[in-house]
Amino acid sequence: MVTPLSAEDLAAWLADGGRAAPLLLDVREPWEVEHCALAGITPVPMAEIPARAHELPAQQAVVCICHHGMRSQRVALFLAQQGFENVYNLTGGVDAWAQRVDPAMPRY
Repeated sequence: MVTPLSAEDLAAWLADGGRAAPLLLDVREPWEVEHCALAGITPVPMAEIPARAHELPAQQAVVCICHHGMRSQRVALFLAQQGFENVYNLTGGVDAWAQRVDPAMPRY
């Protein structure tokens, strides 16, 4: 199962020192990540996920991130099908993060 996660809820999660931090899996292309990214991401382009899913910690919460939330939703569903139990999709992607959490973040 994939849980939708708003930018505001992710910001609160990351600020909560009493809660284990999730793996921030950014599935955008390298040029997109270079343009803007959340701090602490693990960048793995969407096309590489099937071959590299075994590298991800299955026991840790995973928040999938892309530009607007569509690619990351597909990756999140794939990971859930592979047995990952704690998978989230950042609704609205980095664009929502830039609009509602970090207005200084460049947008594209």
